[in-house]
Amino acid sequence: MLLAGFVLRNIPGTDAVITAIQSSWSSTLRSLALTIILVKAGLELDASLLKKMKGVCIRLTAIPCLVEAVTCAIAAHLLLNFPWEWGFLLGFVLGAVTPAVIVPSLLELQDKGFGVEKGIPTLVIAASSFDDVLAISGFSVVLGITFSTGTGVMTLMVFRGPLEMAGGILIGIILGVFLWFIPSPKQKHVARTRSMLVLGFGVLALFGSRAASFPGAGALAAIVTPFVAALRWKSDKEPISRFVGSFWTVFEPIMFGLIGAEIAIEKMDGKAVAMGIAVLLICLLFRTLATFGAVSFAGLNVKEKLFVCFSWIPKATVQAAIGPVALDTAKKAGASEYFINIAEQVLTVAVLSILITAPLGAAAIGLSGPKLLDRTEEGHDSHVEGSEDEEQKDVEILPMSVVGGPTVEL
Repeated sequence: MLLAGFVLRNIPGTDAVITAIQSSWSSTLRSLALTIILVKAGLELDASLLKKMKGVCIRLTAIPCLVEAVTCAIAAHLLLNFPWEWGFLLGFVLGAVTPAVIVPSLLELQDKGFGVEKGIPTLVIAASSFDDVLAISGFSVVLGITFSTGTGVMTLMVFRGPLEMAGGILIGIILGVFLWFIPSPKQKHVARTRSMLVLGFGVLALFGSRAASFPGAGALAAIVTPFVAALRWKSDKEPISRFVGSFWTVFEPIMFGLIGAEIAIEKMDGKAVAMGIAVLLICLLFRTLATFGAVSFAGLNVKEKLFVCFSWIPKATVQAAIGPVALDTAKKAGASEYFINIAEQVLTVAVLSILITAPLGAAAIGLSGPKLLDRTEEGHDSHVEGSEDEEQKDVEILPMSVVGGPTVEL
């Protein structure tokens, strides 16, 4: 769909289809898709894993993302002549991995028993969600700083980040605790009602925080809300996660198509594209080194560390969701042509990162997993036994998520 949107925008005669779409509608649809990603990430966070593997999980979450953000800021400043704040903005866009590629690939390896004994699939899957939290939160905070106006800008730059993070966490906790009690567990179709409420709260948090000029708080609240709610839901969150996933099935092609349509060849500078690819490759190199260091002293051998490095390559959904946000914000703020051009370069590099790393990362995980990870037959057997329960759950929620299907009014 990314290529489809790109083709429609740049082939003469078909570009009218894209130009007919109002930019406000395009931005709103992409924001709805971002909300779904955030809610899914929150539902996938595992509180028990934080206790068992909190050290290496935190390192794998924070170190590669922050190293890539700093590396990107320096590289973009030197190669693309970006201001520092825009370099960090691009860095946090590129800093997130994509669970959409990682999770299916890791679950397939786990199903075959690879890496199960040391919990490598569990570690990577969980850390990928936290990584998205950090990258999106960092992006939102830097975005707010970049477009801050008024006499108190410097003061706001100092306190905005902590305020947004604290506010987002507080709002998320309040909304999550509310979902412990509403709706009642005895209510009919409770999973569907919970799904609609958690999505609705996510939309409210994201759009409400933007209206209040604190976008970082909304993104974090959209993740914290389902995480806190799931602490009480526990195993009952599985049908909710599947229900939310059904919305992603609808919004994924819409989002990627609209992202591709934002790229206009006539506006692209060949030298800037080449420099953008160079920035991306430099960031990947330093990210890989940081990932290897992050999983050191965690009981993994060299081959297993290399596999985690390969797993930390793919970028897709988060880049597609937040890549255009800077451009949308610049246009709404009436920014100068200079900053509009920089925002377009941010989007271009984000799209390039998807086109290069998503297929590369998926292939690296699939091909290297069986060669670098030890296979545990016991883990494979237990997973197969557990899959019978999953199949039973699928049958139980079928009338809700497939036959009944969600109805959404926008």
